[in-house]
Amino acid sequence: MSEPAPEPEAQSVPVGVGPHSEPWPEDLRLDPELLARGDRRNVADRYRYWTMEAIVDDLDGHRHPFHVAIENWEHDLNIGTVVRTANAFLASGVHIVGRRRWNRRGAMVTDRYQHVHHHPTVEDLVAWAATEDLPLVGIDNLPGSVPLESTGLPERCVLVFGQEGPGLSDAVRDAASVVCSIAQYGSTRSINAGVASGIAMHAWIRDHAGLPPGNGS
Repeated sequence: MSEPAPEPEAQSVPVGVGPHSEPWPEDLRLDPELLARGDRRNVADRYRYWTMEAIVDDLDGHRHPFHVAIENWEHDLNIGTVVRTANAFLASGVHIVGRRRWNRRGAMVTDRYQHVHHHPTVEDLVAWAATEDLPLVGIDNLPGSVPLESTGLPERCVLVFGQEGPGLSDAVRDAASVVCSIAQYGSTRSINAGVASGIAMHAWIRDHAGLPPGNGS
């Protein structure tokens, strides 16, 4: 019996676009270097060849009025995922509470396009939110929490996530106007904080946002 044929190696598909054909468009938002060598960044097609500054400026013109905060007392490795997800859903800002240092690998450089703020303590976050008239909405499966699936999120708010393991700190629980839980149907009592952030942000999107550009009306 002959040996089975080896499986073909996975072919990596290039991301983005190559060099732009000349003459180049006259647009101050475009980066001459990217036009010359191509744009392989992980950005939406509408931002191909744009400078980073131009992209941020455009995003700032239509960011959603919710913020995201995550506690970072033990160097939570999920923060990069939270930042990347906040970028995907166009949050106004991400607020890291506790340690300033965090692992940016999971953000996949999306932190360059997202406003990331640091608060040394929960009290500092609470004070900032009060000045902006933004209620804190905790996301955690705690006794007394209300189901996210049947609870409308405020249009202007801060979605707060605890770090992996301990969950929301007592200080955040006391400061939150409400704590929402995410329904789970398996054997585990909790889900990854990065996953939870994506579920909660998308719940906000379903309540308050329309379709993004290029996806119909």
